Amino acid sequence: MEPRRSRSILFDGLLASGSRPATGVGKEQATIASAALAGGAEVGFARRPAPATIWFLALAGCAAAATALTFALTNEAIGAELGEPLVIALLNDWITVSFVSCGLVAWWRRPESRFGPLMIVAGFVNFLTTLSWTTSDVPFTIGQSLDLLAPVLFLHVFLAFPTGRLENRFQRVLLATAYAVAIGLEIVRMTLGGFGPHNLLEISPNQGAQEALTRVQLLGVAACCLAGLGVLFARRRRVGQPLRGSLALLYDAFGLALVMIALLLGSLVFNGPAVAEIRWATFVTLGLAPAAFLVGLLHSRLARSAVGDLVVELRGDPAPAELRDALARALRDPSLELVYWLPEFRSYADLDGRPVERPSEEGRATTQIDRNGEHVAALLHDPALEDEPELLEAVTAAAGIAIDNGRLHAELRARLQELRGSRVRVIEAGQKERQRLERDLHDGAQQRLIALSLELSRLEERLETDPDTRSRLDRARGEISKSLDELRAVARGIHPAVVSGHGLEVALEQLAARAPVPVRLSVALEGRLPEHLEVAAFYLVSESLTNIGKHARATSATVEVARADGRVVVEVVDDGVGGADTERGTGLRGLADRIEALDGRLRVWSPVGGGTRLRAEIPCAS
Repeated sequence: MEPRRSRSILFDGLLASGSRPATGVGKEQATIASAALAGGAEVGFARRPAPATIWFLALAGCAAAATALTFALTNEAIGAELGEPLVIALLNDWITVSFVSCGLVAWWRRPESRFGPLMIVAGFVNFLTTLSWTTSDVPFTIGQSLDLLAPVLFLHVFLAFPTGRLENRFQRVLLATAYAVAIGLEIVRMTLGGFGPHNLLEISPNQGAQEALTRVQLLGVAACCLAGLGVLFARRRRVGQPLRGSLALLYDAFGLALVMIALLLGSLVFNGPAVAEIRWATFVTLGLAPAAFLVGLLHSRLARSAVGDLVVELRGDPAPAELRDALARALRDPSLELVYWLPEFRSYADLDGRPVERPSEEGRATTQIDRNGEHVAALLHDPALEDEPELLEAVTAAAGIAIDNGRLHAELRARLQELRGSRVRVIEAGQKERQRLERDLHDGAQQRLIALSLELSRLEERLETDPDTRSRLDRARGEISKSLDELRAVARGIHPAVVSGHGLEVALEQLAARAPVPVRLSVALEGRLPEHLEVAAFYLVSESLTNIGKHARATSATVEVARADGRVVVEVVDDGVGGADTERGTGLRGLADRIEALDGRLRVWSPVGGGTRLRAEIPCAS
């Protein structure tokens, strides 16, 4: 009978026996297969494999499974160390066959992807680890040297999903470290003995050093698995979009598998309780990967059948806002975004006309939509859909006419956005020009008139003996005073300098004091508003009070200014005759234009005989 292996070899037996590696490699292979259906990386396999090749590999996988079963049933040490040999062998065979078969399906469906061939290789590597079940020296040494390769392969596949490539240097360093620990330290351990008489690499037996190195190796691989779990978690958060159902299932299966691998390795290192139960739980967890692959395959086929439902739905000419939801349902991608190409603006825009940049970060993909040879739109979607070009092509073709309607809607909204922006710019330019003219009048003509009035006063003092001349000078000074008042009024109409200098409340107090009717003023503001908002509110109140004096025949008015719910609310009410027409007069229409240019709204209630109420609401960031 073959000598019993040392306690530290329990994990090696678990993996090499096919019990752990079988399920583990199975996990990896299912991950690879599912990734192959969800956007595999490009590689040199451009042609679909020949049917003879598929059949040969399938039969070889079955032969490998049968051979592993024979190894387990003929080696008494397997049952002594790992439990029931038949159960272990069946688990290993199930993993080997399932991953080879899933890999063949993936390779046949997407020959340009490397996930299918990688699944097949992983299935056969899983078989090679069972060579440590033999009693022959060379096969045993080969199988044992590959024992800890399986969990690192799982980690590699999980991190390479869905593109088949590692994203950054950190991941490459992490995998290189894991491979070095799994293979390099395994060979060093074998030189220290403890694996029985069939170990050809044994040089200098040292049980203490071998056990210490085993702990380092197992903890190292466990740490790499946990680091990989962190990478997967960060990747899922970085995507930040609702995931497709099958994709979310794969990420969950990947993460759970890495947790269970790390838990089992830690239990083996620290001789934790219920190691056997943890081992079986790990088998079950790793077995979720082939199931996830099959779910992904079924998901893609169901998605293709949804194209017919999409065609029926599009016959009803859905509204542009409903088109995106219909496409998302057909593609089974809740994160889908539909953007429209606007040639005049040379940019993409969403349904509201807002510019949209094509995604540059990983985790999002773009599919362009052309109609009659012209680019009309694009889909921003889960990169997993890139592995289903037929589905994307069918959906985009079916949606062509409806996308034209949505594109026209987006273009209209973009023009409205541009018009709103241009109106704001015109008002801002006009406001700046008003400020310049007001300063010119104040510093130029107004100052010269004041100087002229002072000069006339000095001349009047010298002509005390000429009453006629003094009378004429008095009249001239009166005319100058009237001209100054008119000039100040013009300057205030051009730009209210008091608003810029002292704030809205002081400016409104001055308006109320000069108003043609008694005004009750209420200003409930904390601090100053942005100047363009204060100027707009000032003009609104000024024009309203002017209209009240000219047309309302009112006896009193009320002006209230307050901030509520992120908006500035200005309300002017009088008790006049009412009947104001906002469309026929240019004053209120101009005020409405100014308020609307600030994304605000002006409303007027003016029933005949019931007075007039004017209310403006202007957005104001708090």
